Amino acid sequence: MKITEIEKAEGKLGVLIVGVGGAVASTFIAGTLAARKGLAKPIGSITQLAHIKLKKSEGVTNPKIKEVVPLADLNDIVFGGWDIFPENAYESALHAEVLQQKDLEGIRSEMEAIKPMKGAFDSNYAKRLNGTYTKTGTRWEMVEALRKDIRTFKADNNCSRLVIIWCGSTEIYTQPGVAHSSFSNLEKALKSDNHDIAPSICYAYAAIAEGVPFINGAPNLTIDFPALMEFATLEGVPLCGKDFKTGQTMMKTVLAPMIKTRMLGLDGWFSTNILGNRDGEVLDDPDNFKTKEESKLSVIDNILDPELHPELYDDIFHKVRINYYPPRKDNKESWDNIDIVGWMGYPMQLKVNFLCRDSILAAPLCLDLVLFTDLAQRCGFSGIQNWLSFYFKSPMTEIGAEPEHDLFVQFIQLKNTLRTIIGEETFDYVDAM
Repeated sequence: MKITEIEKAEGKLGVLIVGVGGAVASTFIAGTLAARKGLAKPIGSITQLAHIKLKKSEGVTNPKIKEVVPLADLNDIVFGGWDIFPENAYESALHAEVLQQKDLEGIRSEMEAIKPMKGAFDSNYAKRLNGTYTKTGTRWEMVEALRKDIRTFKADNNCSRLVIIWCGSTEIYTQPGVAHSSFSNLEKALKSDNHDIAPSICYAYAAIAEGVPFINGAPNLTIDFPALMEFATLEGVPLCGKDFKTGQTMMKTVLAPMIKTRMLGLDGWFSTNILGNRDGEVLDDPDNFKTKEESKLSVIDNILDPELHPELYDDIFHKVRINYYPPRKDNKESWDNIDIVGWMGYPMQLKVNFLCRDSILAAPLCLDLVLFTDLAQRCGFSGIQNWLSFYFKSPMTEIGAEPEHDLFVQFIQLKNTLRTIIGEETFDYVDAM
């Protein structure tokens, strides 16, 4: 990778959120607006708080990332998006009950001004949702309407650049078929109103057609098939996904490397969760849970590499469960029982009980991904952005390549890409400053 010129982050950056009325989106918006007014700290955001080591003639320096990497300023961000419910961002945040009302009052007017555009929706892809604030028409008509929305938002808000991020619900499990096999087949399917094309693909197609980077925060198929990857490369558009790495999977990508590094064996890993927000309700449907299950199951095998270490990992029992439990709302609780094996085959157990807040963990990831994906486009990057794997449960790769799941290896990739972008030497160890 050699960066000869980086387009300056001048002008406004429009952030269009699919599912702008959801818990993750409203928490992301509220936190960003509060941070730029000095009302809250952007805790959890690498772009805002992390440092990066650089080798200089006078020794190693350690500035903040945002001081040396040309990221967009928070004051230049303008929010918008789509939803299947008509409430503005303030009303949505109150409904989500992630943040307390006192934390929203200082940004209330800005939140109330963010009103969703009608969403592209097909209830067959999320049976537990009954949104009525939706676009009508064929798949192709949805694409055309979304493209018009994108252009109108950009013009009305005088934005120089846009990024689109999917914070919507998980769609039902689908595998690529004929309609996804090539760009020409995809366009034929869209124009013939083939319902093998999920609504999320309509958003992704519209984004790429308008030259806008697309981030997939759910485990949906959406952009993870050759036709859209080719389209993005052709149009010079960065893509990244999929499925924000927040609670339980974040812990797995920390603990599994530890087990492997110490050459401990693993017999089984049982993971279960309770979650009561809209995402939990959608995942209560088996077809939607299947999409999430596939995303979460891929982590351990990839990190432990059973083919290389059959004596340690050739027969792992890995089970994942998510249970909808409304009283907890956005406050997710997960339990992991990990059966490990030590010297001479003696069994041991590791228990993890993580009481977290789903949207509080996801919001800073959204901010970082928006800023880094905008940076990628200004650097002239296109297609899948492997260097952003750090943020995803199921990182996308080029066709045929293996994803990297180890959180610390991903962190090295992330920081070394930033060093390369600004013309600095890379490091071969974790710089966790």
